[in-house]
Amino acid sequence: MSHEILVALNVSNDEVYQSYRDAMAPILNQYGGRFCYDFKVSDVLKAEQNEEVNRVFTLNFPSAENKEGFFNDPAYLLVKNNYFDKSVASVHILAAYDQA
Repeated sequence: MSHEILVALNVSNDEVYQSYRDAMAPILNQYGGRFCYDFKVSDVLKAEQNEEVNRVFTLNFPSAENKEGFFNDPAYLLVKNNYFDKSVASVHILAAYDQA
């Protein structure tokens, strides 16, 4: 069984966001995490609170514990502070679920 999250972002700086993705990839890999789907979107037809979204993706982990370990890892938090927080205007976790 694996654990997956569906995430929507409003990326405000593509270049810095790509630096974030490059820097976090080895940490994500340590926790067995991977991107399954990754989309740049141009039209949002419906949003719960009219939030802007231009990126949607799924992140898959071997377990919910691996996901929590990744997002709480000090190395990841440093990368997040250096890149993610400077390149993403908003984050929306649309779903989290276990897969057989």
